[in-house]
Amino acid sequence: MPTHVPVFIATTLLLAMLPGASQALMIRQVLEGGRRTLRGTLAGNASGFLLWSTAAAAGLSAVLLANPHAYAVLRIAGGIVLVFLGVNTLRTALTAVSPGPHHEGGRRTGFAGGYLTGLSTNLGNPKAGVFAVSVLPQFVTAKGPVFLSTVALGALWALVSVSWYSLLTWAVGRGRSLVSRPTVLRGLRVTTGLVLLGLGATVAAGV
Repeated sequence: MPTHVPVFIATTLLLAMLPGASQALMIRQVLEGGRRTLRGTLAGNASGFLLWSTAAAAGLSAVLLANPHAYAVLRIAGGIVLVFLGVNTLRTALTAVSPGPHHEGGRRTGFAGGYLTGLSTNLGNPKAGVFAVSVLPQFVTAKGPVFLSTVALGALWALVSVSWYSLLTWAVGRGRSLVSRPTVLRGLRVTTGLVLLGLGATVAAGV
């Protein structure tokens, strides 16, 4: 059974709070996608944690990380997704005439589009994979159903991350509603776009 659950919660919370691709993506979705897209992104990101933990329990993630070519393909795909989002965010910042978010019917908006974006970003994030393989098993003892315990910890990991990102995006959304000057919102979009571009290039390069 899982042990040291409070320590595990604190560890995953600190991991979620670290600046990275997921945080930049969530902020981007607040500024660009709307509520349905954001909810889909949160769900997709959480699903990625569940998949990583299930793969770790089954030993598949260790095989993936041990195969340089397979993992490189996954990592590069995740980097491309982030670069694409960064480019779109910068293009919106430079061309938008209204500070409002995109309509939910857009090609990259809506729950399904947000879900796929959150899932692909999570699965292409080396930080999540390394944590699932090297850190998560340290919180599981050999006594009891190891597979189920690992998956349960993965569900807890997803819950902690969703809770933090929900709080973060709520705060960003509240701040956004108080900002009426288009130049301020454009600055946020430009910053978020540049961060996504940098993270995408870093992830794809394996730095």
